[in-house]
Amino acid sequence: MTNRETVLNAMTDLFVNRDPTAVDRYWGDHYIQHNPGVPDGTAPLREIVESLGPDFRYEPGMIAADGEIVMIHGRYTNWMPKPVVAVDIFRVRDGRIVEHWDVIQEEVPSSETKSGRSMFTGELA
Repeated sequence: MTNRETVLNAMTDLFVNRDPTAVDRYWGDHYIQHNPGVPDGTAPLREIVESLGPDFRYEPGMIAADGEIVMIHGRYTNWMPKPVVAVDIFRVRDGRIVEHWDVIQEEVPSSETKSGRSMFTGELA
């Protein structure tokens, strides 16, 4: 499995399928977290997934991979008060996700952007 496939499968299993055992399959034992609101380790990932409400939704988008680094563009709905679009950046070593950074931005409807373009899709809306 490529690093790109590992990240897509991991994010899909964890956030779309809400399967906390995905952590055992895809994350390394010494997971380093750069999000200031989440501690290191895999236990917080399980806690996050188990706390998601029934209306939560994650949509994976574009993925870019360069060696160990994989970035996935995604939309998170009903996690925060308003939908957010994020780029999750992962380091993958030996088939396991071992490090994470993210950039998160509140989603603005395309009708309210200066360009008229969606923040998530490449389509005009």
